Amino acid sequence: MKVLSIVGARPEFIQSMPVSRALRLEHQEVTVHTGQHYDYLMSQKFFDELNIPAPDYNLEVGSGLHAHQTAEILMRLEPVMLNEKPDLVIIRGDTNSTLAGALVASKLMIPMAHIEAGERSFDRSMPEEINRLVADRLADIHFCASQTAVHNLAQEGISTNVNWVGDVMLDAMQVMRSIAHDNSNILERLKLIPKKYTLVTVHRAANTDNSQRLRQIVAALNSAGERVVFPIHPRTRQALESIGAHFAGHVEAIEPVGYYDMLVLEDNARLIATDSGGVQREAYFLSVPCITLRDETEWTETVTAGWNRLVGVDVDTILHAWHNFKPNSEQPPIFGKGNAAEKIVSLLSSYHLAE
Repeated sequence: MKVLSIVGARPEFIQSMPVSRALRLEHQEVTVHTGQHYDYLMSQKFFDELNIPAPDYNLEVGSGLHAHQTAEILMRLEPVMLNEKPDLVIIRGDTNSTLAGALVASKLMIPMAHIEAGERSFDRSMPEEINRLVADRLADIHFCASQTAVHNLAQEGISTNVNWVGDVMLDAMQVMRSIAHDNSNILERLKLIPKKYTLVTVHRAANTDNSQRLRQIVAALNSAGERVVFPIHPRTRQALESIGAHFAGHVEAIEPVGYYDMLVLEDNARLIATDSGGVQREAYFLSVPCITLRDETEWTETVTAGWNRLVGVDVDTILHAWHNFKPNSEQPPIFGKGNAAEKIVSLLSSYHLAE
């Protein structure tokens, strides 16, 4: 079977690693990198560290407004699919690359699988929510990271070829955790003491494109009163510069980091504060308390399990959780056992034969 896999952003690079390894044992894989994340620290460094095969195509779309970026991917991706004639297309997650891949595959009548299907924030002001809704409606087979995602799809009338396989990001972490610790010296470089700092990431448009929300996040970080490590996404850096943000001395704003460094920073943090869906899950995998700088999350299971707390951007709410949130419950295996990629490939093979 010839499979065309689409990736475009950091979480998709991580998700693709275990799936690609399992897929290439039995099938041919053609990888298309849309170029949605394009600089070295947000793209190529992940390919290098995760030992992902170089993409067969790089569409090099770069950044831009949602409509422009999605349209560029559509125009550049369609000739690739027409040329390669894959038996199946894999899309993943909730990015503009996901949306464009779903649209092109469906219009060309190519069967399509969506990895990380069924996740919902129930907030249509989020571009990612629109991407998820469209991708799931068009996909022929759905691979869900959690049982909640299966339920969400059923509520929308999608129950055929829906499979709970677990989270492929857990697969990746189990493979890479010890390798990351062996290869990263980020703690030494930043002179960090394990469990004596908080790791922060902010990149969602709801926070970066809203100056009031961003100012509140900055105010909370400046009032935290402990060491804060803040790898800054390029879009976030532009937004911070536009509001003239300044950080207190205990906040260390650094360049984006690769997968090794990020995994080590997460693993050794006392607390993680983020608006990233991927980082929320990685915090859960590593048993690190997480506060989410959003009013909702698609990863509600982490909140229900007691290891993630939604705090929005109210300064007092953030600071109260920052200093008082301590999970006191065990962690159920809501994201599987780390063998999602094997399950996906097995199901894809059966699905293809059934076609």
